[in-house]
Amino acid sequence: MLQQTLIIIKPDGVSGGFTDEIIRRYEAVGLKVVKRKDITAPLPIVEKHYPMEPAYLRSIGEKTIAAGQQVKSAEDQGRKVVTWLRKFITSGPIVVMVLEGEDAVAVARKTTGFTDPAAAEVGTIRGDLGTDNILDANREERPVWNLIHASGSSEEAAKEINLWFGE
Repeated sequence: MLQQTLIIIKPDGVSGGFTDEIIRRYEAVGLKVVKRKDITAPLPIVEKHYPMEPAYLRSIGEKTIAAGQQVKSAEDQGRKVVTWLRKFITSGPIVVMVLEGEDAVAVARKTTGFTDPAAAEVGTIRGDLGTDNILDANREERPVWNLIHASGSSEEAAKEINLWFGE
């Protein structure tokens, strides 16, 4: 099924010089860039992209727990991480793209790799280019530098595309 998905190359991916390689990898698996913006992320959009909603916060905090760190609550940990993410994503240039192709959401997620680069499979973008991990990031009170945001579902992709491109 032909789909669209949203990809954001985060400040660490842009400043690290990975933009062209990241795009090449998505194109190599049959995805096409149909929209692109090179911008500094506006905080009002970022606050909607990374919301302070309890279920979302818990899902973020649970990644910390899965990485082996004990926390008081997944929701509180998620709140910290989202605060760090918001600050980080607005700290420098990003590339926001809509990719299109067959099963674009799943193909992009598989190509991107797991959230924690230390646990991402070799052959994925994060597994090959990422050098960070969740435990170091939490210890240093910052988000994990994982190069990319990739929409997690077709519903999320539609919402995010509308948020970033206003359509």
